[in-house]
Amino acid sequence: MTNPQKISPFRVDVPEEQLIDLRSRLAGTRWPFELPGVGWDRGVPVDYLKELAEYWRTRHDWRAAETELNAHPQFTTEVDGQNVHFLHVRSPEAEATPLLLLHGWPGAVTDFLDVIGPLTDPRAHGGDPADAFHLVIPSLPGFGFSIPLAGPGMNASRMGGIFLELMARLGYEHFAVHGYDTGAWVAPTIGEQAPERVLGVHVNGMITFPYGDEETKGLSEPDQRRWDSMQDHNDGYLQCNAKRPQTVAYGLTDSPVGQLAWMVEKFKELSMPEEGLPEESLDRDRMLTCVSLYWLTGTAASAAQIYYEEMSASDWGDSEAWDADESGAGAKRVPTGVLLSAHDVTVRRWAERDHDVVRWTELDEGGHFLSMEKPNLLVGDLRAFFRDLK
Repeated sequence: MTNPQKISPFRVDVPEEQLIDLRSRLAGTRWPFELPGVGWDRGVPVDYLKELAEYWRTRHDWRAAETELNAHPQFTTEVDGQNVHFLHVRSPEAEATPLLLLHGWPGAVTDFLDVIGPLTDPRAHGGDPADAFHLVIPSLPGFGFSIPLAGPGMNASRMGGIFLELMARLGYEHFAVHGYDTGAWVAPTIGEQAPERVLGVHVNGMITFPYGDEETKGLSEPDQRRWDSMQDHNDGYLQCNAKRPQTVAYGLTDSPVGQLAWMVEKFKELSMPEEGLPEESLDRDRMLTCVSLYWLTGTAASAAQIYYEEMSASDWGDSEAWDADESGAGAKRVPTGVLLSAHDVTVRRWAERDHDVVRWTELDEGGHFLSMEKPNLLVGDLRAFFRDLK
């Protein structure tokens, strides 16, 4: 009988046949018609995507990306019927704080590659060794190598429970948590389920909503702008992922250019400056490594399921169901730090209503993908937040 708690070493090693197939599909892309002069207003422009796809086909080095990932210890284990892939990078500092890092969509464990060194070994990066962390960086269930998805019901709370067990399995009875985007959904649920184990929850942005129209009145000017931005945001991808994740996935799983366009639009819209090309904020090869990871693992459908679980399969949008008393009593017992980039839209009043917010930092730069756009800012705020807690 196999041991359900077994932790197995893992290395990324994509068969060469998959890379040949990817290049062949890119070369044979059937390109759509485009209206002249519309730019990015109606989606990703053909000329931009053609050039990016050709770069992906001829110049992006997936093997180099594999080498970078495999430079860090990786493992898999099964929790609650779900295969979980994760990086586990221990600090050279024996008293380092265990820290769980949770990525978002469109993202992966690769989001955090630039912060691993400074967080685990601050001494070697001009920092204080007292700020060191042992890092656990999982692929969220259904993302990357955490496949196949165990089944329906894999919402943020269930993911949180899986990560609680993972940290216990690794010997971390007490630990810290950071998340962004989808990870910012999951991170607070961990504190809600086991506040006695979680030292603090830090989020790069936070998902907050009003409990009815009365809570939208009398907002400060910055919060009103954030609320307006939340309502005006082009959420076509959100609606597709949340309502028909399987249908959307056929095109994304069969066409690498489809997957590329679906993701690069978000890299552009959610990075800063929003009006610039995504390469102005994000390293092109890092973006393509992330897109490649979705393509090579075939996770367009499974990675979208979290949106269905949280929006279509729940009481999302029903203000009567959004009761502060039901938001999770544990959340009010866990110190929470909120870091807002220039692009984030978290409304402070609503965040403080549901969480014990003890640190609130607003940046005038950086976008949604802060760990890739401005890694030093994320590292600095993580260090400061957990230093104050200690």
